[in-house]
Amino acid sequence: MNFLEKLAQASKKNRSLLCVGLDPDPSLMPGGTGVFQFNRAIINATADLVCAYKPNIAFYESMGSEGLDVLKRTRDYIPADIPVIVDAKRGDIGNTAKAYAWGLFDYFNFDATTASPYLGFDSLEPFIQYRDRGVFILCRTSNAGAADFQSLSFETDGGRKMLFEIVAEKVNEWNTHDNLGLVVGATYPEELKLIRQRYPDMPLLIPGVGAQGGELLQVVRYGVDVMQQRTIINSSRQILYVSKGKDFAEAARQAARELRDRINSLL
Repeated sequence: MNFLEKLAQASKKNRSLLCVGLDPDPSLMPGGTGVFQFNRAIINATADLVCAYKPNIAFYESMGSEGLDVLKRTRDYIPADIPVIVDAKRGDIGNTAKAYAWGLFDYFNFDATTASPYLGFDSLEPFIQYRDRGVFILCRTSNAGAADFQSLSFETDGGRKMLFEIVAEKVNEWNTHDNLGLVVGATYPEELKLIRQRYPDMPLLIPGVGAQGGELLQVVRYGVDVMQQRTIINSSRQILYVSKGKDFAEAARQAARELRDRINSLL
């Protein structure tokens, strides 16, 4: 089963387009709770409510070798029928890109990853060659500084276009194995609308709902595909850190269920 098939099955089974970001921040976690213990409790509380999980590798790398061990244990603990997208934003060339791809897909066994297009096709090809895995290319990210480069305008054969539009075109061209998607932030609804209109079947990973200020109504209206199987709406802090008490997992479940149900009601 490839990534998109796994995503579609999880989405249908759990009636969900919600992805929970597993981004453990000890300063926000309940006191005395270990990172793996925290992740395990969140997974146990939300596994029937999500279409995917998305650990950001930076939170684990910041803890050194112990953190990478926790990342591996977390990935292995997630139920096999739920896809796991590692937010790694890799982008390099040659053997370095091959090593990144091997580490994320073979060693950690993630179902998908995020990657940067800045170095061009050869930096992404080692990831793309894993035909059963997904690769989400940064297109229009949710951060405020995204406009520094992604909104720059260029003259092309098809007229004047912004850089994020050109990235989307290239990714669509490179998607010969049907395993590529785009990262488009919830904080830029007009850009999200444009991308979804142009690429109705493209898998979209949509961060930025909640703590970053993205409006859920606009995300659902502009970003969800017709099949409702290739849209991943990510939320991390809004779910993980509702409570710092002993009830943190129960509170996270309630927040995840409310967000999933809000998405479904808007659909």
